[in-house]
Amino acid sequence: MSEHRRKAPQPQGGGRAAARRAAQQPAGRRTDASRRATSASPSEAHGEEPTYGGRAEARRAAQRGGGRRRGAGDSAGHEGRGRGRGDSGKKRFIDYPRAGKYGYRRWVPSWRLVSGLCLGFLGLMMGAAGIAYALVVPPEINDLAKAQNNVYYWADNTEMVATGGSVNRQEIEYAQIPEAMRNAVISAENKSFETDRGIDPMGIARAVWNMAKGGETQGGSTITQQYVKNSRLTQDQTLSRKFKELFITLKVGETVPKKEVMAGYLNVSYYGRGASGLQAAARTYYNKDAQELNASECAFLATLLKGASYYDPAGAPDVDPVQATKEKNTERAKARWKWILDEEVKDGRLSAAERAKFKTFPMPLPKKADAKLGGQTGYLVDLATKYFLAHNDQNITEKELALGGYEIHTTFDKNKVEQLEKSISRVYEEKIDEEKRPDLDSHVEFGGASVDTETGAIVATYGGQDATEHYTNNADATGAQVGSTFKPFVLAAAMQYGKRDPDGAEQQSESERTLVSPKSVYNGDNKLQIKRYNGEVWRDKDQNEWRQTNDGDHNYGPITLRYAMQESANSPYVQLGMDVGTDKVKQAALDAGLRDDQYLADSNYPSFSIGTSSPSAIRMAGAYATFATSGKQREPFSVTEVKHEGTVIYQHKTVTKPAFSSAIADNVTDVLKNVVENGTGTPAQLEGRDVAGKTGTTDGNKSAWFVGYTPQLSTAVSMFRLDDDETKKNREFLEMFGTGGEEKIHGASFPAQIWHDYMAEAVKGTKVKPFPKPEPLGDLVYGGGAASPSPTPSPTPSPSASSEMPESPSPTPSSPSPTPSETCAPLDWECKNNQNGGTTDGSSDGGNTDGGTTDGGTTDGGTTDGGTTDGGTTEGTTDGTSNGNGNGNGGFIGGGG
Repeated sequence: MSEHRRKAPQPQGGGRAAARRAAQQPAGRRTDASRRATSASPSEAHGEEPTYGGRAEARRAAQRGGGRRRGAGDSAGHEGRGRGRGDSGKKRFIDYPRAGKYGYRRWVPSWRLVSGLCLGFLGLMMGAAGIAYALVVPPEINDLAKAQNNVYYWADNTEMVATGGSVNRQEIEYAQIPEAMRNAVISAENKSFETDRGIDPMGIARAVWNMAKGGETQGGSTITQQYVKNSRLTQDQTLSRKFKELFITLKVGETVPKKEVMAGYLNVSYYGRGASGLQAAARTYYNKDAQELNASECAFLATLLKGASYYDPAGAPDVDPVQATKEKNTERAKARWKWILDEEVKDGRLSAAERAKFKTFPMPLPKKADAKLGGQTGYLVDLATKYFLAHNDQNITEKELALGGYEIHTTFDKNKVEQLEKSISRVYEEKIDEEKRPDLDSHVEFGGASVDTETGAIVATYGGQDATEHYTNNADATGAQVGSTFKPFVLAAAMQYGKRDPDGAEQQSESERTLVSPKSVYNGDNKLQIKRYNGEVWRDKDQNEWRQTNDGDHNYGPITLRYAMQESANSPYVQLGMDVGTDKVKQAALDAGLRDDQYLADSNYPSFSIGTSSPSAIRMAGAYATFATSGKQREPFSVTEVKHEGTVIYQHKTVTKPAFSSAIADNVTDVLKNVVENGTGTPAQLEGRDVAGKTGTTDGNKSAWFVGYTPQLSTAVSMFRLDDDETKKNREFLEMFGTGGEEKIHGASFPAQIWHDYMAEAVKGTKVKPFPKPEPLGDLVYGGGAASPSPTPSPTPSPSASSEMPESPSPTPSSPSPTPSETCAPLDWECKNNQNGGTTDGSSDGGNTDGGTTDGGTTDGGTTDGGTTDGGTTEGTTDGTSNGNGNGNGGFIGGGG
């Protein structure tokens, strides 16, 4: 038979129908007959590819990775081919993608593979950790924990003082550490210290759990971890440092005795107030050796380890003025002290009977300066330190600073600091006699600050007689009210915002307000009934009306705001503040440079305008400097540059803000210049120089101020009597009637005398500069019931007398008799008569009795005796005109001249 007629061979296994049925069977579920038929296939028996019943079956088999049928070799014990598409029959060490699986199952690793990889990774990590552990060398604690000095420099870069961590650290042995201290620290910080290996996973978990619940927590770090961390003296938070710290901790936990770890931790730790180590802390807080501490005191010192800035009862308002106050710190310290003692009882480290003895919190001693920081140096270092901590952008903490190695360059001028101290010491020596007048001259305090107007640099301060004896810095806020030195902010607000329309709403736009000129006329009567801007009588919450008094109960009648400032009359400025809005007065004070803090009084009362606030001398000097620079405000600062181990880490940058227009600031300056030339501030005159300033005396004669400036330098001086028990929460300001032999202390007496003596030396050798001549500003308005003049035959001042701005007077120590055009209101005939013929009253603050020149002026009653001789304070107080005790009848504290 020919080849082309030969019949095609039929498929094995029962024909086409059987092949078709086999192909329709799911993989792996073929019948025994089909498997037998397949195994019996001659082609498979010889290792050949199996045959299929058709193209469709072959295609399906190919899609299943070569089919799942076993060849003849399977039954014979030989491994078949086709374990997966593209797979050989050889078994793989890592079966991934997984053979014999289809779809997504091919890519899901088996549990054997996962567990094998995990075990392998763990083994590698353990090996690496073992190598790292073997190679790590614990640092020597004595070398790394030794703090360096911090060096403070004067403005001329000469050294002021060297201080730092090494000054206040004394190492002690383990045996010298009280057992009570060790127990307190273990119960508070690391309960498993005596048994753990440096790392306490359960402690970390417990800390996280307690934190989540919002309860009191132990730290997650063990004592060993903190000991290692403090020893390394590095504060960077890099992953490599953390990794290395872990292995050092493990090594230290295994190789260093627990006693050595405990002693090292307590000797290295920082307890606040510059005290590093337990011995220094015991001396700082309780003035005793560490061995003498009892369990209660130890519990408190252990409390400080959580963060001295927030647990020292002395407070740290410069670190955190909101949360680190004395009150909040004391509350936190008491709570944690009690918790630590209770934890010791729970842990069996303190008996319940012993615990019962400690019912009263062991209040530490008041904060003191270092003994080598006596005189003014301690105050200067304190100011510079606080300023740097509050303003550095690297968030350097008090603890880091205490470790030392910093060079702090300050703004303080050594000569000016010494001159300010000398001027105040002269008053103490010549006028204050505590033995002669123990009830009147005790507890007398002065404060002072001097600021460069062009930069804001604090060039000098006076904080008290000795930083090691009087710990409160009087250049900072003391609570002494500023009195009438606040009035320039009222005048600035009147020119900035204007007097409100009586018929308008309480909040009015600029178009509804009338800008006020310093020549505007207000009622200067004593016990003037104060009204709201719309004419309603102002009443307090008890419905009592407000009547403002003037010093000496003097009635001025209608007077200009310029003359009211000169004589420090209260009623015109209280009513002016109400017309403008005391909220606007507050804003003007803030714009000038005061802070909206606890020392700025509530502005919802009329007395706000006459100085119920108590900002610091530094802030007052800085705010007046804004007027000296024609309205440019610059923040006072005390640090120019800081270096750490030779690298500059901080540099001050002066920022200038526009607070007022030059027209407003220069008009305020001109009014304050008139105060010094013709009013209560005559004792502050400097020969040949322009001076502007303001006196201030408060209700009850409990504080007196003089704040003044030349174009280059602004200085504030305060005087007050304050109970010197600094442990008291609410210290009482005492009256100064009779202090220093004076019937009453005014801003024109001792404060102005000190200001003059200091400034005369401070500006010596500097260029003489005049103040800018002010440009006219604002409208002539009438307030407080002062009626505008009507055309009548009665004599009235000439236009030049009522509206002409005065020319700058010749710079001489004695001012000529003021003319009506310079000092009197258009309708103030009493003022003009006083100027022409003199009166027996004198003027306020011992300034200008008998016409204001010869007997009450500079020569006899001014700079030499502080306004006491021949028409000074004695006569000026009895019959004088200003310096009012702004109390009125409403029970609020006010200020006078």
